[in-house]
Amino acid sequence: MHNHDYHQSILRLPGLEKKTGLKKTSIYKLIKDGTFPAPVRLTDRAVGWYEHEVNNWLSGRQRAEL
Repeated sequence: MHNHDYHQSILRLPGLEKKTGLKKTSIYKLIKDGTFPAPVRLTDRAVGWYEHEVNNWLSGRQRAEL
């Protein structure tokens, strides 16, 4: 086991939408643009996202100026 092989949680789409506040269409547009973590294939019909990659992406977001 490597040091980077710590417990890696996988988010499926409903959890990803809840965590980011984004809907499927926006998520897939960001992936296509190369600005959001790519999904990982779980089965031939299912994908998910590594939670730590999503957390890193969220940490990199700038706060909105209201």
